[in-house]
Amino acid sequence: MLAHVDDSAIDLLMAHAPGARLIWAHTGIGGAPAERVRALLKKYPKLMGELSYRPGLTESGGGLSPEWKALLSDHSDRFLVGSDTWINARWAGYEGLMSDARRWLADLPETAAKRIAWENGARLFGLPLAP
Repeated sequence: MLAHVDDSAIDLLMAHAPGARLIWAHTGIGGAPAERVRALLKKYPKLMGELSYRPGLTESGGGLSPEWKALLSDHSDRFLVGSDTWINARWAGYEGLMSDARRWLADLPETAAKRIAWENGARLFGLPLAP
């Protein structure tokens, strides 16, 4: 299930469906702090975070903020790159969105970056991993 919600709704959704695999759009609307996200990941083992338009993820130069670099490094198996192309017009900026993602992914160890960039998504949707 993809949930486009704030952090308090994660608790409500997981209480209702504790066994559900939940992808949290933007890893929170409104920008829940990295420590709150860390706590929710610990509490809900099937929670995954999607990272498009995530407030606080990057700093002014496009690199990861220190707290998000630590969180993504520690839990690289729990995050996915996203694009938020929810209407056709958003596809015009897709390459720029992916360029931005490549910039902050480069701040992570290679193994973590590969997981977040595509391996986690492939596993989640049952697709084969490249050799």
